[in-house]
Amino acid sequence: MDKFVVRGGNPLLGTIKVSGAKNSALPCMAAAILTEEEVILENIPQVHDIETERRLLTSMGAEVELGYGRAQHRTHIKCAILSDPVAKYEIVKTMRASSLVLGPLIARTGIARVAMPGGCAIGGRPIDLHISGLEAMGATITQDHGYLEARADRLKGAHIVFDKITVTGTEDLLMAATLAEGESLFENCAREPEVTDLAALLVAMGAKIEGAGTATIRVQGVAKLHGARHRINPDRIEAGTFLVAGAITGGDLNVDCCEPKHLGALISKLEQCGVKIDVGADYVRVRSGGELKAADITTEEYPGFPTDMQAQYMALATQAEGTSSVTENIFENRFMHVQELIRMGANITISGRTATIRGKTPLQSAAVMCSDLRASASLVLAALVADGETILDRVYHLDRGYEHFEEKLRGVGAQIRRMGDVFGKK
Repeated sequence: MDKFVVRGGNPLLGTIKVSGAKNSALPCMAAAILTEEEVILENIPQVHDIETERRLLTSMGAEVELGYGRAQHRTHIKCAILSDPVAKYEIVKTMRASSLVLGPLIARTGIARVAMPGGCAIGGRPIDLHISGLEAMGATITQDHGYLEARADRLKGAHIVFDKITVTGTEDLLMAATLAEGESLFENCAREPEVTDLAALLVAMGAKIEGAGTATIRVQGVAKLHGARHRINPDRIEAGTFLVAGAITGGDLNVDCCEPKHLGALISKLEQCGVKIDVGADYVRVRSGGELKAADITTEEYPGFPTDMQAQYMALATQAEGTSSVTENIFENRFMHVQELIRMGANITISGRTATIRGKTPLQSAAVMCSDLRASASLVLAALVADGETILDRVYHLDRGYEHFEEKLRGVGAQIRRMGDVFGKK
């Protein structure tokens, strides 16, 4: 099991490039199920979740080619025949996005059997909104031995108001509605850039969608979709993680190939913390503005402060003068990194959904455990400013969502290396 070894103390200097968004790529790969023709996706990140999705689609009978390097992170997907419309547990147990194939499978084949989703242990991501929405569209869904089984001759358009804003629920039902009979109207939809990215692909495939990126989406179902070529959005969470890395180390870091419009809440908060920021068309530069200042955050659905940046921001808050509060409103178990930060010297207390961070505290190296994807990133950020050499275990969590993370950081001055397990595995 691989580990990271990080020696703190170096400011990050230079330019770091952002990869494609995992959370856009996964639903876009699932959308390829909706057509017999080839779908080509560009700017696909080289992360473990993408490989899991490839295995999932291949197990169903799809032809999937992943290309990196000279192929410019491109994937070709052709679902001409879906001989086995089952999302098997042994494949999807480490990936929460497995529920995203439920809607496209039943819309395309009339039948789907999908294992209940896995992934990070950060709290429940209820699939009941997927189920109730598909049932409203005419599907019959049962649960049996950890699997959801769905059947429908053809889905029918429906008026659905989401009880709670859900990104994957919005994406799943959006895909299902493209092949449904008649019109679907969805209200209280997620507005995340990943939803807009998926909708752009679906429109390129021939879907009729209005309102993506707003709270109300209208879909006119069509009989058939065709192939398309689409470029995945830059990863706003990877970009945000690097912005915090530059800020926490007091560096001068240019985060390139990103979409600044997707980073508004984080940029505003970093400026409130005293970080100097320059924004260009496709880059954001962070520079030290002197001592960091405390500022409070509350995680919210987009365009609010993203839950996927909460852990990274908390690492930054340990180095800010004053008291910061971090309130987590999206996932109930997303403070699992706190005890590890405390082991490194952070002064953090938790009351319910709010963490109080008192800074500035000097962090010390320690052996720490990564519990989920974003917690892993926060511990790396803390290690970048800790005294001595920190060892991070279970970095496979981080590999699920960040492409060549340690290599990118090394390129801008971080002292970080990957170490294999006792058997020398790399």
